[in-house]
Amino acid sequence: MSTGPLPLSLFEGYGIEIESMVVDAETLDVRPVVDELLREASHADAWVEDFDDGPIAWSNELVLHVVERKTNGPVASFEGLAERFRASDRKLNALLSESFGARLLPTGMHPWMDPTRETRLWPHDTGPVYRAYDRLFDCHRHGWSNLQSVHLNLPFRDEHEFARLMAAVRVVLPLIPALAASTPIVTGEVTGLLDNRLEVYRTNSERLPSMTGSVVPEPIFSIDEYRERVLSPIDVELAALGADEILRGQEWTNARGAIARFDRMAIEIRLIDAQECAAADLAIAAAVSALVRGLVEERWCSFRAQSTLGTEALAELLIAAIRTGPATPVTDGAWLTTLGQETKRACTMGQLLRQLVETSFDGPRELEPALEVILREGTLAERILATLQPNAARSTLQRELLIVYSELADCLTDGRSYSPPKRSRAPVPAS
Repeated sequence: MSTGPLPLSLFEGYGIEIESMVVDAETLDVRPVVDELLREASHADAWVEDFDDGPIAWSNELVLHVVERKTNGPVASFEGLAERFRASDRKLNALLSESFGARLLPTGMHPWMDPTRETRLWPHDTGPVYRAYDRLFDCHRHGWSNLQSVHLNLPFRDEHEFARLMAAVRVVLPLIPALAASTPIVTGEVTGLLDNRLEVYRTNSERLPSMTGSVVPEPIFSIDEYRERVLSPIDVELAALGADEILRGQEWTNARGAIARFDRMAIEIRLIDAQECAAADLAIAAAVSALVRGLVEERWCSFRAQSTLGTEALAELLIAAIRTGPATPVTDGAWLTTLGQETKRACTMGQLLRQLVETSFDGPRELEPALEVILREGTLAERILATLQPNAARSTLQRELLIVYSELADCLTDGRSYSPPKRSRAPVPAS
């Protein structure tokens, strides 16, 4: 009989993972040096895949220009986390500057990266996994090598808690782009979508439909049924496509917007775009967690009502929010009722979020300013667009993007939110 500690129960702990790009300090072009960064930080002779910076750990990802910082194990609360991440990011940035002439760049996508030309897959210990993905899907494209996210891990102790947590998470997922969209620019162009990261994320594995499903998980609340109806079909399709054996039987091949990690007894929410600084990342994670908790505690409706919401309707809401974020009109009466709202009153996702966050967010207070910027001034995607000249020529837009994203990189180091200038900026001079 196991004598180890029991898994954490609902909301007894949180795991946070934040991804950022490594870019040239001057041009902001991607720099594939994360393997050298981790080895130098560790003072190691061999290649390493992680570095322990006290309460924060650094690790590699799919590509050599992305580094992940994460809580070094679950934490009991969000209090103090922003400063811990900021201190670690400053250390990381100092090493990047001194040794590589590079720096961290936030947000969920690089605004002008050409993934076909610039992608360099991680080649070391876990390299075979990434090469297997590349052979199956071609990772030299947006949705694989050009996306940075924040993962929020919420624990459950048993099947009962799994069911309650999964039901609540499904309800909240469509709201996330209206709070966290940070990717309005792709390959140097304004696309018209606020959350291009999620747009490419939901389509990046179309060759294997069971892997992503509808992004919103199916209403499955039994662990055995989840394994049978979600995880097993992924393995069947992987085998049919001749995928490498290394990808078989792995929970992390499930690419829905929230996935069950039975190896760590947690549900991992994957839909949060990386923001401009850790305080903003954590403010969104804390707000999402508070909304999930409100549903788990049945403040607005019963577990039964939550569990009856169909995947197709939730997925349609999510896709709409990917496009228009807070401005997305909400007309789904069943979803609004689940969130405790009057169905006769027309509203947008932004209005709904302001009301829900006001009644559910329970801190810490240090994250409130970053959250207030988002609710008052818009998602980071909207704030970026508000800074750019409308319909600017491509050359002008490129110069503006360099200015804006340099400022965003400063925000990451300083731990502050980004706000568009209060007055129109003077035209950017030609280089």
